[in-house]
Amino acid sequence: MPALPVAFEVGTFIVLGLILLFDLLLVVKRPHEPSMKEAGLWVAFYVGLALVFAALMFVFTGPEYGGQFVAGWITEYSLSIDNLFVFIIIMARFSVPRKYQQEVLMVGIIIALVLRGIFIALGAAVIENFSWVFFIFGAFLLYTAYKQATDSGEDEEEAGDNKLIAKLRSVLPMSDSYDGNKIRTVVDGKKVFTPMLIVFVTIGLTDLLFAVDSIPAIFGLTQSAFIVFTANIFALMGLRQLYFLLGGLMTRLIYLKHALSVILAFIGIKLILHAMHVNELPFINGGQHIEWAPEIPTFVSLAVIVATIVVAVIASLIRSRVTGAAAGDTTEDTGTGSADAPAVDEGLARAADEADVKGPRR
Repeated sequence: MPALPVAFEVGTFIVLGLILLFDLLLVVKRPHEPSMKEAGLWVAFYVGLALVFAALMFVFTGPEYGGQFVAGWITEYSLSIDNLFVFIIIMARFSVPRKYQQEVLMVGIIIALVLRGIFIALGAAVIENFSWVFFIFGAFLLYTAYKQATDSGEDEEEAGDNKLIAKLRSVLPMSDSYDGNKIRTVVDGKKVFTPMLIVFVTIGLTDLLFAVDSIPAIFGLTQSAFIVFTANIFALMGLRQLYFLLGGLMTRLIYLKHALSVILAFIGIKLILHAMHVNELPFINGGQHIEWAPEIPTFVSLAVIVATIVVAVIASLIRSRVTGAAAGDTTEDTGTGSADAPAVDEGLARAADEADVKGPRR
């Protein structure tokens, strides 16, 4: 890979660090639920920033590595959108007040960046010294793709209900209600933790699981640690605002999981083919490279990823429109209103709103 100017790499991390710091300070100083306009402007800003960076990558390194960044960014962004639904469930399950959900999401994003940074460093070191790890990454992604395609959503519904959370509740003194965005508060003269600590722990564990899935996926598209890390940063930036912008649309993207399973399976196959092409394992082909195993070009990967996402979104919106029309016909026939069957996202939002007047679910 053409060496990037050191000033470009350092400048990139400085600029991105300052943007993330400004975003964090904004959340801490002014906790609120952003309007659709505010969230939309921030998401557009971060997407535009990623596209500008992609253009710079094309200029500095050429189409091959510029394409790798775009493919990696789109893949990580798609996985992040799918993961937002889990965040919604966590917020509702612990009844986090909506005006503090921005801060929770921001802390979750910082945790995700730290965890992914560690995973990327380890992954890059392993790949550099052990090319056979691509076999493991490929097999893992194929397994993940299968689980993604056959997932009924029950695991997501149980987000936050695990033994570690139960242990924390039994060991640590904890209040029954939130005290703003504080992790610790005073009850009857004693310092105790608030349920916000449990929320942060749950978000952190969720981020860890997401990193395990996403890092092998992007290493299947590029072996550049710089591209892997920047693609992850750009995918996570704006995720907080996207959470509020998507709203009910997230529950309508019913085919997103299937699209992601196709993408992960494709990358898994690509990794295994690459592992065969650079094979050094003595018990496979006598330790020789398998020359007939093709190397899938970056532009093919990018085309497959984009086409899969576009088809899934269009199919989801068509299905949602057809289902909505059928539901409307049923409503007219029965004479009942939609209030009798509120949408999933409305129910979750209402559960979080109620946190302002009652304590979290125990």
